[in-house]
Amino acid sequence: MKNLIYLLVLLFSFNSINAQKKAVTETGDEVLLYDNGTWKYVDDNLNEVTEVKLNPKEFKKPSKSNFLLKSTRVDVGVWLNPKEWNFEKAIDNPEAEYEISLKGEDLYGMLITEKMSIPISNLKDIAIENAKLAAPDIRLVKEEYRMVNGLKMLLLEMAGTLQGIKFTYYGYYFSYDGGTIQFITYTSQSLIDSYRPKAEELINGLVLLND
Repeated sequence: MKNLIYLLVLLFSFNSINAQKKAVTETGDEVLLYDNGTWKYVDDNLNEVTEVKLNPKEFKKPSKSNFLLKSTRVDVGVWLNPKEWNFEKAIDNPEAEYEISLKGEDLYGMLITEKMSIPISNLKDIAIENAKLAAPDIRLVKEEYRMVNGLKMLLLEMAGTLQGIKFTYYGYYFSYDGGTIQFITYTSQSLIDSYRPKAEELINGLVLLND
């Protein structure tokens, strides 16, 4: 299980953004080429636009989440319940700050932060392309914008297969002037429905800290 967790964690790194190559079409339009053979226009106006809906519900941190886990890289933190969650500085993934796990269960989380700000509209494509490198059958199950503790975040649920094991990622993607954040939970596809309430409790603790 530890090796599988390590591989799952490695899927979520924005470093592959630097590996993308640019090219120019016959009509002079600039495109990004991905390692898996796909491409997209650099100018987002030329790409097919799929509207992502905003969930009308407002999401807030749970009242029992009374411990603030602060990032040392960017101005964000995570409110969580230390009676239910274990957390530690990330070891398996150098891009992540913290690894989190539900005590005695098979639900895991990670907080990945970086100081480079990436437009929230681009985060979905980047996340999917990165995941496809290890799990070519990755598919987008759900996407929506949410207002979480007063901040607009992108919720993505993705499912795929890695080393014969079917897994699901469920979490938030958030960007602001000070950086980009991925706050992801993950488990097997067979467990995600039963763990979803706990996953929601955890990710809804993500907040932007005041200066």
